[in-house]
Amino acid sequence: MKIIDMKCAVIGDNPVVRIITDEGISGYGEGEYFKPFLKPYVLHFKDAILGEDPTDVERVMMRIRRRGAFKPWGAAISMIEHALWDIAGKAAGVPVYKLLGGKVRDKVRVYNGAIRTEMTGTDPDDYVAAVREMKALPHGFSFIKMGVAFHSPMKDNVPNFHYGDPQRPNPFHGFTDSGLLTERGMAHLVDCVAAMKEELGDEVGLALDCGPGFTPIDALKFARAVEPFNLMWLEDMITGDYTPWVNADVYRDVTQATTTPIHTGEQIYLRQNFKALIEGHAVNVVGPDPCDVGGLAEIKWIAEYADLHGIMMAPHGTGNGLLGLAALVQVCATMPLNYIGFELPTGRPDWWFDIVDGLPDPLVKDGYIEVLDRPGMGVELNRDRTEPYLREEDKDFFE
Repeated sequence: MKIIDMKCAVIGDNPVVRIITDEGISGYGEGEYFKPFLKPYVLHFKDAILGEDPTDVERVMMRIRRRGAFKPWGAAISMIEHALWDIAGKAAGVPVYKLLGGKVRDKVRVYNGAIRTEMTGTDPDDYVAAVREMKALPHGFSFIKMGVAFHSPMKDNVPNFHYGDPQRPNPFHGFTDSGLLTERGMAHLVDCVAAMKEELGDEVGLALDCGPGFTPIDALKFARAVEPFNLMWLEDMITGDYTPWVNADVYRDVTQATTTPIHTGEQIYLRQNFKALIEGHAVNVVGPDPCDVGGLAEIKWIAEYADLHGIMMAPHGTGNGLLGLAALVQVCATMPLNYIGFELPTGRPDWWFDIVDGLPDPLVKDGYIEVLDRPGMGVELNRDRTEPYLREEDKDFFE
């Protein structure tokens, strides 16, 4: 089998790659919904993989892997890797999890991720209303994640929240304010956490997406202040979205001085850049995104290496769309027992659910997704229902 073409279309706001073989099998990979600008970057790798056997996934990836980088630039590489596994599974007539070592679990735990309630404010009562609504969702999530502090409007809505200089509006997602929290800001933040936990009790766990933006001293103050609430984790306090470095030594200072679990990793590209976090026990939980880290084999390796060091795994995945969701299900089925749950993506716009075949209905039941058993990623992009949504420049995507 040989690769004879590669195409990339922006469907809705999601970049989708299609790799085409001389045996009539195509594989698909999807990037996050706010990354349509990746299309030309994906196509940049076309000449490097033409003529290669797509079922030799690692051999193909060695040709392009070094051209990726931290989020968002690892997404192009990751999308291609997903499409290769999709082809390999279809060619072998087995789901991708069979090629990644086989299932450890028949269903994978997920948490809310892209399923979030609309908040009108950032006071404790607003957070209580939001977690109450999520607790009542039919998905049956066993834990949920909420954005607070620098990963929420709280930094703008709470007067004198921090001592930093507020940044001017910026067109790029992930542009971050930062600064030492005021006493008022820290107290407000802790009050919001206390209110959410009182509402959730011990029935539903609570994780917090916190930054980046925290100073290390505030990260430790906050982590210690919320120790009584038994949180799942504090995520990306110091680095995170679109931060092209790791800062493992700074995280380690915080992690080893608190019992509150510390989590990071969604922006990191490749296993090599997780070495310091894992070997140095700099965090308690790592959260690479298979659509940014370099693909499924990459995140599987990181999960296993983290497990050797007693570190938990909770993959990122908010904006990865429904093809990305299927990829997450496949790889998370194979992870060691350090797996907690992955961040649930969704289809944006809603018509994405009409153009992807193979998803279970309901998608999430009692906080889990059943592992998909069809060949490849377990889902397929329906040509007839997708074509009406293709942009004019992408009308040849299925040809």
